[in-house]
Amino acid sequence: MAKKGAALQSYNMELVKCIEGLCEKRDDLQKEIAAEEEEKKIIQDKIREMTEKLAKVNQSLSRKITTRNEYDKTVAEAEQAYCQIIESSQNLLTMVKQESRSLKGKFDVAKPSKDSPTKKEPASSSIL
Repeated sequence: MAKKGAALQSYNMELVKCIEGLCEKRDDLQKEIAAEEEEKKIIQDKIREMTEKLAKVNQSLSRKITTRNEYDKTVAEAEQAYCQIIESSQNLLTMVKQESRSLKGKFDVAKPSKDSPTKKEPASSSIL
């Protein structure tokens, strides 16, 4: 019976060592789990912060794109108006040149030739 008791005590000691080994492994694993859960929390916080930051950037971009589009529209309208002004100026210049030639032609016809006698007007008259 002493042999059986010694064997039982030997098994008991080995069983205690195995259980202690399992407990150590469990504790080590629990430390790793706690560390990864902390890392997970940090990453989730960063994701939340980045998501909020992304939303703000998207809102800002949207406002700026809308403003830029308004600038584009205003610039296009101004360029169109400017082109119309240029065209009107060209038309006005052409018309003034034609009128100038027409008036010059009339002036040349009404102007007495060098051979014909001319009347001198009094010095006090003014030209309109």
